[in-house]
Amino acid sequence: MATDHDGVRELLAAWAVGALLPGDEKAVPLHLAECESCAAEAERLRETVRLLGGPASGPRLNGAGGAAGGVLAAALRARPRVARVAPHAAPYAAAVAGLQALVREMEGRWATPVVHDWNAHATVAHLLAADEPLALRLGLDARVPASPVPGDTPWEDAWNARTADVIAHELTRAPEDTVAAWAAQAAELLATPEALDSVRAAHATTLMGLRLPVADHFLVRAFETWIHTDDLGRALGLPVPPPPEEHLGLLVRLAVRVLQLALSSAPPVLLAMAGAEPDAQWVLGSEDEPVQAELVLDPVDFCLLLGGRYEPDAVPRGATGDEGAVQRVLQTAAAMSWL
Repeated sequence: MATDHDGVRELLAAWAVGALLPGDEKAVPLHLAECESCAAEAERLRETVRLLGGPASGPRLNGAGGAAGGVLAAALRARPRVARVAPHAAPYAAAVAGLQALVREMEGRWATPVVHDWNAHATVAHLLAADEPLALRLGLDARVPASPVPGDTPWEDAWNARTADVIAHELTRAPEDTVAAWAAQAAELLATPEALDSVRAAHATTLMGLRLPVADHFLVRAFETWIHTDDLGRALGLPVPPPPEEHLGLLVRLAVRVLQLALSSAPPVLLAMAGAEPDAQWVLGSEDEPVQAELVLDPVDFCLLLGGRYEPDAVPRGATGDEGAVQRVLQTAAAMSWL
């Protein structure tokens, strides 16, 4: 039963969709009566669930709710009741739980086209491959036979070859076996010392062409897992909620840091996230010139743009100033996707 502030705060999404475990059903309302910040966050989450088609009156789920509410509730119920991961790994843990909930809706639908030339089965196989570089770097064993890729192959080519091999291998197996392999690898990643200890995750390593702290590589895994869960949800007609606000903020900040590197010599543009806290804005581009334009994006749309799910001209935005500078930011962001 959760009684401390942090413990209750982690259960607010479950409260909003009526997915609390019996031991927490009394503790959470008692805490909300005393804590103004948690009460405000709980009300925001309940309103979000209502808008997504979940329970419209009160936090309990009675019968079948909307698709998004049901998927979210199942994800929260599936969340492991074990020692908590460090904050940098929490978004990945949540994304894994969300996908585990969604795959329960896929029986008989594994051949549904999803993204690129992948069906639902191949999309999960791709995630098995995508998590593998971090798993191997942290000392875990591969779950798919090795690919015959020379060691000096450029990382993009090596990655394309590996993901194609993993997908081909997994398509010879039952979808349930692929899901089990992906879920087991994800669980092992979340049990590594680097997932549990922020100090252990502070050392930098290069994966997928990016030299980042291991902590940030966990955020990359969260980003991609959520993007493909959203792909699957769209293909199956099951709306998938975006990451919780706290997790989304971490993903946005990582994406901005990577984008800043790519735009270091470009005409500067002030980028701001709509509806976010006042400090959620950054100047992207050269430090030697005045700001040429201002660009405002919704944080979810920004992540989908970097995930390759928006064309630069199609992403909803507010912009003023030099349109060429704005387009350079949007095009660079879209071109960064390898998902």
